[in-house]
Amino acid sequence: MNARRQRILILGSTGSIGTSTLDVLARHPDRFEVVGLSSNQRVEELAAQCLRWRPRWAVLPDEGRAAALRATLKQASVATEVLVGPQALCDLAAAPEVDSVMAAIVGAAGLPPCLAAARAGKRLLLANKEALVVGGGLFMQTVREGGATLLPIDSEHSAIFQCLPEDRDAWRDRIDHLVLTASGGAFRDWPAARQPRVGPLFGPSLIG
Repeated sequence: MNARRQRILILGSTGSIGTSTLDVLARHPDRFEVVGLSSNQRVEELAAQCLRWRPRWAVLPDEGRAAALRATLKQASVATEVLVGPQALCDLAAAPEVDSVMAAIVGAAGLPPCLAAARAGKRLLLANKEALVVGGGLFMQTVREGGATLLPIDSEHSAIFQCLPEDRDAWRDRIDHLVLTASGGAFRDWPAARQPRVGPLFGPSLIG
């Protein structure tokens, strides 16, 4: 008997991380089921994803965009329920029908659904670095208290995670510190006159 497919909610499904996630899931239809998608502005792209994946839910930030998506899906006889607003994102992130949450919403707006998923003990695939920057200790405390599994997905924090030993108990003994170079973008596109202002550790953040 085959194991049940993992049910995935993708927050920010029309962005680069979201579309890449869907590309990966498409290669493993026996392992994953897309149960929810969300977008901020790209109604047409979200509609196309709903036509392809037939999720149970889709979320948009306002009623105007939601109405447009509902009309498109109704015409195509797609039964996806279209929800509206930030609270809908949080409700879905904590829903019992969701096993894993891909958190790919850009900026601080991604923090509340990340916290909701963490409180509910979900498998949280974190591509939103701002949740850590803005939420910091609160976010990590919520992950621990909720029993969530946190997996860093995007760029720098995923690279750091992959450098760490598999045995988490060994991290404190084996790792003193990590140096992250050129975070925030490559310096190769800067004009030569600006290059001397690059500093250690902080890089472009030193520039006003």
